[in-house]
Amino acid sequence: MEVILALAIGVLGGSGVWLVLRPRSFQVLIGLALLSYAVNLFIFAMGSLLLDREPIVRPGLVANLANYTDPLPQALVLTAIVIGFATSALFLVVLLASRGLSGTDHVDGEEPADDAQEQR
Repeated sequence: MEVILALAIGVLGGSGVWLVLRPRSFQVLIGLALLSYAVNLFIFAMGSLLLDREPIVRPGLVANLANYTDPLPQALVLTAIVIGFATSALFLVVLLASRGLSGTDHVDGEEPADDAQEQR
């Protein structure tokens, strides 16, 4: 379970970084979303990886760390999902406005020059 989760976090993080470094604005937006998913999975995994257990101490058991799952990472991830959605919506509106004003969706606002057109 831990290996699969670590691989998922690594793939999401690597793909997110690769997309953030792309020249198009929409690719940057998708890369930021993938990075936020990777961070959310990481925070969620730091709580604990227990299956079929209650999130708080079960009745009749001693309240120690072996019988306890911290609910704080779950609350942090839920909050991060809401904030990430709002940030993505705002970035999408800014992206559309920038495309309307500049006529391109490149991050730097300039289309790359084609080598074939430069040689003519």
